[in-house]
Amino acid sequence: MKVLLIEDETAAARNLEAILRQTEPDIEVLATTESVEESVAWLRSHPTPDLIFMDIHLADGASFRIFDQTEVEAPVIFTTAYDRYALEAFRVNSIDYLLKPLNADDVARAIGKWRRLTGAERTEYGSRLRRMASDNGTERVFLIHVRDRIVPLPREEIAYCYTSNEKVTACTLAGTLYPLDRTLEALHAVLPPDDFFRVNRQFIVARRAVQEIAVWFGGRLTLRLTVDTPERIVVPKARVPEFKVWLRSLHPAE
Repeated sequence: MKVLLIEDETAAARNLEAILRQTEPDIEVLATTESVEESVAWLRSHPTPDLIFMDIHLADGASFRIFDQTEVEAPVIFTTAYDRYALEAFRVNSIDYLLKPLNADDVARAIGKWRRLTGAERTEYGSRLRRMASDNGTERVFLIHVRDRIVPLPREEIAYCYTSNEKVTACTLAGTLYPLDRTLEALHAVLPPDDFFRVNRQFIVARRAVQEIAVWFGGRLTLRLTVDTPERIVVPKARVPEFKVWLRSLHPAE
């Protein structure tokens, strides 16, 4: 069996390869790619592998962007460090997903599941995966539990998401605050990257909410949104180039 590993963490890639060699002695790891760009280039220039292990979030963005740029014909098993709230789409659409840190039993189970698929089931899986990838695995409406009510929150109404003391809050463009029962990392996985940017450890901001950008000391930027924020939003120096590209790349979705 020939496999491609798409993983941007060196230690995680080595661990997965070691587990694969343990569970499948005849396995051949064709390559390990670390980014969307590198993965697309590899897939375009090499024969289709038997199976792909794909990390959901790579150094240069969500791995779903790979599907936008090239035809992915091989079955995919996702790997992720995100919590269970981010995994519903993968549970329904993928052959399997593996929650990090990976272990041999989970990897063997995923490979076994793949081996048991019939040809028709693999075709149906591929169709579902392509549909999921076309929407970047994103979530359109969040269900917010407020006392004895459930309030639907469309993602288009979100101005920012903020975490503090292990609590996450979403603020709408109208300034209404809602508690969210998931981590900022999980939100980052299901919010469309064209419209939302993970500025730092505490904030994800919506493009349409950015009102003003100011140069701050140390090569950083500060943001002022259309709504009040609990603290100053600072773009770290290392993220400034990526933020600028994101901000001017596309118009907000209508």
